[in-house]
Amino acid sequence: MRVAIAGAGAVGRSIASELIEAGHTVLLIERLSRQFTPEVVEAAEWVLGDACEMSTLEASGIERCDVVIAATGDDKANLVLALLAKTEFAVRRVVARVNNPANEWLFNESWGVDVAVSTPRMLAAMVEEAVSVGDLVRLMTFRKSQANLVELTLPEETPLAGTPVERLNLPRDAALVAILRGERVIVPQPDDPVEGGDEVLFVAPETVEPDLRAALGR
Repeated sequence: MRVAIAGAGAVGRSIASELIEAGHTVLLIERLSRQFTPEVVEAAEWVLGDACEMSTLEASGIERCDVVIAATGDDKANLVLALLAKTEFAVRRVVARVNNPANEWLFNESWGVDVAVSTPRMLAAMVEEAVSVGDLVRLMTFRKSQANLVELTLPEETPLAGTPVERLNLPRDAALVAILRGERVIVPQPDDPVEGGDEVLFVAPETVEPDLRAALGR
């Protein structure tokens, strides 16, 4: 993929390095000259300019990008970029960083945001995940569909141990996408059993989360 990242601070540079290592082409757009450091991520393309300006986006060829990541430390700038990328340049996928949790409600389809990533929320979710067994932890919200990526760790003594996935009484709108078992990542097949200690990942709307808890023994 070709990915544009606005904001070449620590977050933007880290994302760029990871994506380049995975084989993607990365464009970094940075407004501040003091943070314009192409030598730090040499494999990326760099543009010095304001990602909220049409001229900068046009010059960078952002319309050729498969994904735009608004990763600046300014929520207003991230929203403006998301809207421009989606409405003016028809970028297929827009991911935006939420710096202030109070602004999270703005990061939705109306502003061109497909996926909002809130660092405070993710950190809180990781803390919950580390201490919660048998309860759902919401990891991410997909704004376009209003569905959530949720995780539940089955208790070691779960009565569901050995039950094939096809026999779990899951809500209709809950999709089981992965089972994490130790160091293994299992793409679940109908006859794969769940076991105590499994971390199970679902994509599901908030409305079915109570049914999901009930189905998994909560």
